[in-house]
Amino acid sequence: MSVAVVTDSTAYLPAEVVAELGIEVVPLYVVLAGRSGREGSDVTSAEVARALSVRGGHVTTSRPTPGDFVTTYRRLLTGGADRVVSVHLSGELSGTWDAARVAAGQVGEHLVTVLDSRSAAMGNGFAVLAAARAAAAGGSAEQVAQAARETAAASRTFFVVDTLEHLRRGGRIGSAAAWLGTALAVKPVLHVTDGRVVPLEKVRTSARAISRLVQRAVEVAGDRPVAAAVHHLAAPERAERLAEQLRDRLPQLRELHVSELGAAVGAHVGPGAVGVVVDPTARAED
Repeated sequence: MSVAVVTDSTAYLPAEVVAELGIEVVPLYVVLAGRSGREGSDVTSAEVARALSVRGGHVTTSRPTPGDFVTTYRRLLTGGADRVVSVHLSGELSGTWDAARVAAGQVGEHLVTVLDSRSAAMGNGFAVLAAARAAAAGGSAEQVAQAARETAAASRTFFVVDTLEHLRRGGRIGSAAAWLGTALAVKPVLHVTDGRVVPLEKVRTSARAISRLVQRAVEVAGDRPVAAAVHHLAAPERAERLAEQLRDRLPQLRELHVSELGAAVGAHVGPGAVGVVVDPTARAED
């Protein structure tokens, strides 16, 4: 049985990994300066960062349509796949998972399995990688889906933003929490738990924030082999500092991906955001 793996553009997987493992990526839409475009191809991270840096700048996002997923699923199934496993951004943060679920119903739920990763960025991406590697090894659709579930449940996502205002505007965090962060002039450390963005702690400086992200990653890793990812929006130097500290502090780090957030997630976290995702299910031989 051949199993195809699908995800959405917010997984922010390295392009070479997507190509190598044959992962199909369905893009979200981003609305910027009155025009709507597909994340990654039509609207770039740099455009979003510039728009949000301007006072009153506003960027919105929308999910792929069920029709986008139907087209993708049918193409894969007619192209030789027997089954499709589709793994997506948290349903608490986006309607993407719901659009995929609706599409699966139209194509045939016995042919398409849709999973909510309950996470974002490489918190979703690592689950997709686990699924794609299981599929490449000849796993059944059930085995591929289970690999994704286990990795999604184990992975942890932590990030810091310069302001909570962008998350508040997009409805991803409450107004009270956003106001508190602004009023106290703190750097909020957040995490994704049960599919939602939740404040974790507050620190006073960017350097302290990076230190806390590293410490959180170390706590998740323990003495196990891990994979990790560093994300940022318009903060490459901050991201590289975080990556270097992770290389130093995680002796069993098996793989590390560093990438800029795309437009869809970047619109909600804003310029200056930096984060880390840790996957403790990495195999010792990876």
